[in-house]
Amino acid sequence: MNDPTTETVAYDLESAKLPYLAGAPLRLFVALMESPLRGLLIPKLFRDAGITRLRERQIDEPPTLYPMHFEGTLAQAACCVPEQELPGPPAEPGPGFRFASVHDYARAYREGRTTPEEVARRVLDAIEASNAADPPLRAITAVDREDVLRQARESAERIRNGRPLSAFDGVPVAVKDELDMVPYPTTVGTGFLGASPAEEDATVVARMRAGGALLIGKANMHEIGIGVTGLNPHHGTVRNPYAPGHFTGGSSSGPAAAVAAGLCPVALGADGGGSIRIPSSFCGLVGLKSTFGRVSEFGAAPLAWSVAHLGPLAATASDAALAYGLIAGPDPRDPISLHQPGPTLAGWDRPDLSGLTLGVYRPWFEHASAEVVSACERLLQELERGGATVREIAIPELEDGRVAHVITIAAEMAQALSWCYAEHCREHGLDVRINLALARAFTARDYIQAQRARTRMIGHFNRALEEVDVIVTPSTGLTAPAIPPAALPDGESDLSTLIEIMRFSTPANLTGLPAISFPAGYDGAGLPIGMQAIGRAWQEPTLLRLALAAERAVERHAPQVYYDVLG
Repeated sequence: MNDPTTETVAYDLESAKLPYLAGAPLRLFVALMESPLRGLLIPKLFRDAGITRLRERQIDEPPTLYPMHFEGTLAQAACCVPEQELPGPPAEPGPGFRFASVHDYARAYREGRTTPEEVARRVLDAIEASNAADPPLRAITAVDREDVLRQARESAERIRNGRPLSAFDGVPVAVKDELDMVPYPTTVGTGFLGASPAEEDATVVARMRAGGALLIGKANMHEIGIGVTGLNPHHGTVRNPYAPGHFTGGSSSGPAAAVAAGLCPVALGADGGGSIRIPSSFCGLVGLKSTFGRVSEFGAAPLAWSVAHLGPLAATASDAALAYGLIAGPDPRDPISLHQPGPTLAGWDRPDLSGLTLGVYRPWFEHASAEVVSACERLLQELERGGATVREIAIPELEDGRVAHVITIAAEMAQALSWCYAEHCREHGLDVRINLALARAFTARDYIQAQRARTRMIGHFNRALEEVDVIVTPSTGLTAPAIPPAALPDGESDLSTLIEIMRFSTPANLTGLPAISFPAGYDGAGLPIGMQAIGRAWQEPTLLRLALAAERAVERHAPQVYYDVLG
């Protein structure tokens, strides 16, 4: 098969015009979808959303059930990045507003300007204040005050004795409520799961705890991770610190809001279709989704096993690199994570981009709002001035990939929740009930066709990445949408906007390739805009290197809602 060129590949992603539903019309539609009449509605809905596309395609490739990328002999890797490769304080901060970073906390503790105990009290007060605000931020939904203060006392003692566990010792970190963390239940954003506290930390949480991180509580999320706005009828809709009348993005909505509002410099999130990168983009942060299998999934709710990734949302590229350095690497309790080369950060902080080639598929890059495209184009030019080379590429069959991802993630989620569907389906939010009703209508043939399409997409992206080091796009097709009053508190169904939000994020989940979102600027209303980079398997340092270069070129703005918990 010849490599595609920009002249021979037809760009096939399209914007969709699907009905918006909220309030009484939404409740009526949900009732119909859960009635015997759904058999009449679903075929048209599938056609309108393009879901039937793969049923009409002849795809001869064998299915890829897990997007694993093997590289030579299986390495006997350590659990994390070698300590000597972990980032030190940035040589020069980027322009504009400065978020308090992990190293800012570490320095303040070391110099005696504050203590983890003082920070813990400020964080607890800030969480309380943020949830009492009008409107409430709802970033953090579960806090065990005594547990937080106990962690802080232990951290303060280690630091006084000159034995901090890592740069994270005493630094606040929030954890998405999709991950097990003692002593909290894991609700996955629902109103009925998590009846009892977790008995063991998820591996990523355990690794942060081993580094001394001050685990401040559970962060809110879009219910079961099946949406990308952050609207949650059970725990409250998370508000965007840059504009509280706007969504944060999801499903890692609480982690993004917690970091952007200054409650912590790093949070742990999960990404099955952009759920780290989308809220990072909407909230002006750095969000990293590593190569499939790079970060252990042990202790995460098993929602979508072949597209799921865990990773950090961070205020800065350095903070994202530090968190990645602690959580990356094999874990015997997650067999998929054993198939990876040793994790590294070597070269991530090289001060220039010489030798780095950025691939741009122009029709895809420009399929976003004018302000998003303009900001990403300006940043692309800055990256060129920093030494990078830009090369135009083409990637075929992106629409097949979009549909394959929808079928894959929705079918896996429906199956993961099948054990409780009959008893609890009406306890989900309205948008979740629609999505699960649609997902349960997929057939075995739909799922297998999606995995055949996945095989083709992996080939298309890997061939493109033979020509370039990374592929760059906007992170989202638009900036954070306003929260419609009609959507509160029960929810909304806005599939047209969802498609615009997710246009650039899903290929990295389907293919298992690493991807990152980092700030690219702001729109006229002051809402953040993100740029995405997709890299070769296991090349996370290259993505972080690009995010660091962008950080030095883009002036950051302060959020409307920000708590200075470092003091």
